[in-house]
Amino acid sequence: MLAALSPMLAGCNEPSAASAAASVVEPDVSVVVVQPRPRAVVRELPGRIAPTRVAEVRPRVSGIIVERLFHQGSEVKAGDPLYRIDPRPFEVEVQSAEAALARAKAALDQATQHANRIATLYREKATPEAKNEEAIASLRQAQADVAARSADLARAKLNLDYATIRAPIDGIVGAAHVSEGALVVQNDSTSLATIQQIDPVYADFTQSVTEMHQLRRAFDTGELVAPPAINVRLELDGGELYPLHGKLLFSEAKVDAQTGKVTMRAEFPNSRQQLLPGMYVRVQIEQGIDSDSIAVPEQAIQRNAGGGSEVFVVAGDGKVTIQPVKTGALQGGAWFVTDGLKAGDTVVVEGFQKFTPGDKVRTQSWTEADASADMIPRTRRR
Repeated sequence: MLAALSPMLAGCNEPSAASAAASVVEPDVSVVVVQPRPRAVVRELPGRIAPTRVAEVRPRVSGIIVERLFHQGSEVKAGDPLYRIDPRPFEVEVQSAEAALARAKAALDQATQHANRIATLYREKATPEAKNEEAIASLRQAQADVAARSADLARAKLNLDYATIRAPIDGIVGAAHVSEGALVVQNDSTSLATIQQIDPVYADFTQSVTEMHQLRRAFDTGELVAPPAINVRLELDGGELYPLHGKLLFSEAKVDAQTGKVTMRAEFPNSRQQLLPGMYVRVQIEQGIDSDSIAVPEQAIQRNAGGGSEVFVVAGDGKVTIQPVKTGALQGGAWFVTDGLKAGDTVVVEGFQKFTPGDKVRTQSWTEADASADMIPRTRRR
């Protein structure tokens, strides 16, 4: 009886195995085909925003502040009045200097007339030469006195003008450090206010001398070529990219002995005052062009248990293999791959959870637009 049932049981098992085989479906994964192409090598360096010009407003004469003429935090132009010192003492000095000048001019007129008379008598041999020389000396002394009194008047007028403290540069004026009624002293070290010019602004950033030497060696060996123009961008808090480009002004010809870094400076337009002095930024500077670089999207790089980098490569038969790689810099959402990949390799970018190494997969082209549209977070293998 059992022997008769055995063929029937075997016949029943055969369709189940066939349906299981039919249910195996090759998973779809998104891939990119590696192709070397020229790419800019961009370094991202820490930096701080600094004003292009800073002026500490200080009094040039001593006196009592009687009026503040600006709103704190407002924009001012060079020459705009900021404070007014009591002008009455300086007006008195001007009047006194004008009187002294008038007296000196009267003495000059008298000395001129006297010298002319003595000169006439001297030509007619009616007076000795000593008298003529004395008259000439008195005339020159009167002329010098007029010049001195004129200088005193100019100084008094200048001090009267200094009684109105004006903005030395265009910019944003900060907090008022003194108020009406305060006594200010000429050339005091304490400033009355600070003006900063923030359009344009500077971005001061540093780079290690080791990186600069590596960059120079790359130029010497031909790995990199110099860009036609150095492009500089700013990354703000939260990863926002500042919309306007900057220009590199200089790189210092010395290394900081404590940090081993070189300071560089770039200039950026700032008409909307989005960049403020002291703000921390990340400076992206294009320092060279790799003419045959290989790069893959950031998510294509996986980390193994030893901390090394690897990618999943789809072979010609459609099977997935693990390929160890060496990575360089991460920029623009892509890793530079310095070793481990060659032109034409097919690298998996999306769909890691659907397969294990050795599985056969179906490939489809990956684009950044597809990744941004996919709102489901991916879990990477480590």
